[in-house]
Amino acid sequence: MKLLEGQTVGIDLGTTYSAMAQIDNNGNPVSLKNADEKTITPSVILLGDQGHILVGPSFERISVADPANIIEAVKRQMGNKNFFKVYENKKLTPEFLSALIIKKLKQDAEPQIGNIANAVITVPYYFNDVRRKATQDAGKIAGLNVIDIINEPTAATLAYAWMKGELGRLELGENEKTILVYDLGGGTFDVTVVRYTPTHFRVLATDGDVYLGGLDWSARIVDHVSEQFKHKFGMDPREDPETALQMSQECEAAKLALSSKAQVPVNVYYKGKSLAVALTRGDFERMTADLLQRTRDTTELVLQQADVDPATLDELILVGGSTHMPSVEEMLTSVCKKTPSRELNAEVAVAQGAAIHAAILEAKETGGEGRMAKAVISRLRSVVSDDVNSHSLGIKVTDPDQRTQKMNHIMIPRNTTIPFSRTERFSTNSANQQTVHVYLLEGEAKDVDACSQIGDFRITDLPPNLPAGSPVEVTYSYDSSGRINATARDLTGNKEASTEIVRASGLDDAGLQAFESLAREYQVE
Repeated sequence: MKLLEGQTVGIDLGTTYSAMAQIDNNGNPVSLKNADEKTITPSVILLGDQGHILVGPSFERISVADPANIIEAVKRQMGNKNFFKVYENKKLTPEFLSALIIKKLKQDAEPQIGNIANAVITVPYYFNDVRRKATQDAGKIAGLNVIDIINEPTAATLAYAWMKGELGRLELGENEKTILVYDLGGGTFDVTVVRYTPTHFRVLATDGDVYLGGLDWSARIVDHVSEQFKHKFGMDPREDPETALQMSQECEAAKLALSSKAQVPVNVYYKGKSLAVALTRGDFERMTADLLQRTRDTTELVLQQADVDPATLDELILVGGSTHMPSVEEMLTSVCKKTPSRELNAEVAVAQGAAIHAAILEAKETGGEGRMAKAVISRLRSVVSDDVNSHSLGIKVTDPDQRTQKMNHIMIPRNTTIPFSRTERFSTNSANQQTVHVYLLEGEAKDVDACSQIGDFRITDLPPNLPAGSPVEVTYSYDSSGRINATARDLTGNKEASTEIVRASGLDDAGLQAFESLAREYQVE
């Protein structure tokens, strides 16, 4: 996408915290501070009166707010058409709510660096195309030209290689490293194996879960202390929204404290009753052991899919605030027989990596003259990367074992290096068939209802008297920019049809313009 006049930045749009960074004139990724002089902003929205919206409110401000006006973890709802918040008689979608967070980052950073026009925004590797489109729309609604969507582990790898002084250093030759990026944030998790040289980055395998993160660890503490309170007083404090909110904040603080302390008190007040629960790190780790095991299973699976012996890894990189939990480091050390590196700042590394990727695009398109030193531009221009698709691509076909049912036939499995193209031969279902309807699916399951339909097209006017079982050839292609092409050809009459799926806006132009206008009306504080 073409760059607009103005500054170019990288944004980590996180579930619990968000951050923005930019490459400075000397080629260093610098985190841009918010109005509170902090490098991370809570991804929390407080809807106030008369269009006044507070993004990243303090603990004290949240504690006196109406829980119905507080929105958290909106990233988990990206791409969910059924989620919205009604505010001033308007339905606010996840894209719009996320745009408010981006708008806050933008307006806080502009006094430092000037007008921000372009951005690279990060997403979990395991985000599907619908969620990626929603993220792209959020940036546009916030008034930014989104020049790329980059996967969080790729961004972390760029930040790591830059920090080690390796990125773009041609004089280092083809010195190859293999690293594992374990990214456990507030709401999402993914793990990725990357093999790289100073100028070439190649993802070998990735997997994850968009509904697994630090919020789930905190929720276990909430449930634990609530059950203790219920057992003693016969009342459940979770039933009252205000109490539940205060308890959630206290349990979040307790979780953070347990990373450095062996025991912390958690206090619950409800309907005139109070209870102090002494929570030990051992208690916490036992009640969340299954969550950690899920990340371990995924880590071992990705290593297996990448065909990498964990003992041969050059480094284990921790990304995301939830990796501060000691149990994470212990688990990874057990799996890989190596202590994870904490050289990167887990909270801002992804935003800094996005800034590096943004600078690479800037250097390649405009040369970056006038803003970055020539030596930096030269290094950035030399970097290329190869990604894999995080979700399988298939088509809907008749199940050969149960002729009355349809199934997802995968043509491009996940973790296939892209660009990639595959051609396969299928056949018509019935005699005298006039049309072939091709449904394009994204997902791993055989059940078509468990997959996302990303497009469809038809071959029409097939030859007359075409017998059942006549051959139809389908070609599926996935290019490096995320475009998906599919072509089907009837081999009897040589009729052909095709479609292209492009990560355009999930919202139509009218919807985007309406939200952009609305975002300008609201005062984000």
